[in-house]
Amino acid sequence: MAGTRIHRTGPNAREGFAARAGTGGRGNRRVRATRRASGHERSDLASRVIAALPAIALALFLVIEGGSIFALGVLVFGCICLHELYAMYERAHPVRLAGFLSLAGLLAAALYGGPAQVLLVTVIVLPVVFGLTLTQRHPSVAGVSVTLLGIYWISLALAHAVLLRGLSHGQGIVIDVLVGTFIGDTGAYLGGRLFGKRPLASTISPNKTVEGLAIGMLCAVVAVWFAGRYQDWLPGTHALVLGLGVAVVAPIGDLFESFVKREAKVKDTGRVFGAHGGALDRLDAVLFAVVVGYYIWAAYS
Repeated sequence: MAGTRIHRTGPNAREGFAARAGTGGRGNRRVRATRRASGHERSDLASRVIAALPAIALALFLVIEGGSIFALGVLVFGCICLHELYAMYERAHPVRLAGFLSLAGLLAAALYGGPAQVLLVTVIVLPVVFGLTLTQRHPSVAGVSVTLLGIYWISLALAHAVLLRGLSHGQGIVIDVLVGTFIGDTGAYLGGRLFGKRPLASTISPNKTVEGLAIGMLCAVVAVWFAGRYQDWLPGTHALVLGLGVAVVAPIGDLFESFVKREAKVKDTGRVFGAHGGALDRLDAVLFAVVVGYYIWAAYS
C-alpha cells in the first residue's frame, strides 16, 4: 500500500514541488531585487551625506568667520558655479570675464556697502556685459543672455548671502537657512523614495514627486523651527515664517537648476563633488533660499 501510494502520487508531488519551487524562486528573486534596491538607496543616501560633510564643515567655518573671509569663500564657490553654467552653454559663447567681474563687484558691494550699492552694481552690469561682448570673437545675444543668467541667478543670490550675514544675528540665520535647505532636500529625497507616486514635473525632473515635495517642505519648516529653539533671540513665529519661506522657494531652485541642465542636455553640472555632481547641483536650492531668507529676516530686523 505504501509503495502504491508513493507510485501514484509521486508525479503530482514532483509537479507540486516544481511549481512551488518555481514560485518560490520568483518570489526569492523579487525579494532579493527589493533588498538590493533598498540597499542601493541606503548606500546612495550615505554616500550623498559623506560627500556633503566636507562642504558642510567648510560652509560652517565661513559663516562663523563672517566678514571678508565669508565673502572670499562665497566668491570661490560663485566662480565655480559660474564656470559650470558657462561650460554647459559654451556653444552660446558666454562672456566669462563679465560674469566673474560682476560676481566680484556684487559681493564687494554687499560686503562694504548695502542693498543700495548692490542695486547700483546690478544696474551697471548690463552695459558692462554688452561692452565686453563686443570684444568677443563671436558676439551674440545668446552669449549676453547666458552671461546675465549666471549673474542674476548665481551672483546676485550670493550677494544676498553676504547681505544676510551682515545683518544682526546674520550668522545664525544663514545657518538656519542652510539647515532648512539641507534637511528639506534630504526629506524630499527620502520621502520620494518611500512614498512617491505622483510626478511633480516629469518633463523637467522625472524623479521628483508631489509626495517627496510635501515631505521635504515639512522637514524644512520643522528643521528651521527646531534650530530656532537653540537661538533665544529668534521667536518661534519668526522661525516658522523663515522655515516656510525656505520650504517654498528651495524646491523651486532645485527645479530651476534641473530645467537649466535639461535644456543643456547634461546630467550633472560638474564633478566638484565626484559622482554627486558639481557646485551648482549642491547649491541650487540655496541660491533661492538665501534670497528669501534675507528679505524675511531684514523685515524682522
